[in-house]
Amino acid sequence: MTFEHPARKRDDSRRGRFEELAELASNFTSSPLFAILCLCLVVAFVAVHVAGLSMEWQVLVGDSMGAVTLLLLAMLKNAERRAEHAVQRKLDAIARAMLEQQEGRRGQAYEDLKAAVGMEERL
Repeated sequence: MTFEHPARKRDDSRRGRFEELAELASNFTSSPLFAILCLCLVVAFVAVHVAGLSMEWQVLVGDSMGAVTLLLLAMLKNAERRAEHAVQRKLDAIARAMLEQQEGRRGQAYEDLKAAVGMEERL
């Protein structure tokens, strides 16, 4: 396990378990099913308070909402940083390719630019 920024990682070809989980979470949270799940949690929160149920029920529903929020934050932040890294790599490749083109040659930057296409799906 490492705490370095994704842009500093050397091996971009493989994603770890957390990255895969974060990608699945990102896809799930953008679905209508997740919106319905969140709506159900909010309705349960309001219903427990309106019904005047015991404090244990109120704490259970509130803690459930807090846990979902915390997990969602961690997974979406990971997905955001991977996307940020992919965009930065593409911009770097474009800049290098433009410099090579101005110099009238075709080199490694051209190959890097070709490899950068679709990078966000592989990271």
